[in-house]
Amino acid sequence: MKVGIVMGSASDREVMILAKEELEKFSVEVDMKVYSAHRTPRQAVQWVEDCEKNGVQVIIAAAGLAAHLAGVVAAHTRMPVLGVPMPGGVMGGLDALLSTVQMPRGTPVATFAVGKAGAINAALFAVRILSVSNPQLRNKLEQYQLEMEAEIVAANI
Repeated sequence: MKVGIVMGSASDREVMILAKEELEKFSVEVDMKVYSAHRTPRQAVQWVEDCEKNGVQVIIAAAGLAAHLAGVVAAHTRMPVLGVPMPGGVMGGLDALLSTVQMPRGTPVATFAVGKAGAINAALFAVRILSVSNPQLRNKLEQYQLEMEAEIVAANI
């Protein structure tokens, strides 16, 4: 099981490392790269095309501002693409959210919250996708959810 994580800028690494760490909790291998849809488009597309050959099954794409990276990735693969808008810029991440979520018909990108929560949820969604065909991973996911439930219940004592 392998998930690709691509981000548009090295400054996104601080947020996206949370997705990597979440995936590693489930023993999911991660290929993490920095490629920009605008500054390194050829390299970004080449990486996407190589992902399937390299065993990647789901791609998480994170970008801020105009945030076209997830759409570019989705245009070049049939794998599930999970978009994580990055905070910052003039609109605090709203511009990135709108750029990621407003994809044209035929080029789907599942879009998550802006920033850290989005990075973690994208990782967990990738685990859910992978768990469809992996009972062992599904069991780990169920255990994770039971632990989360126990933490909340314990907070009420």
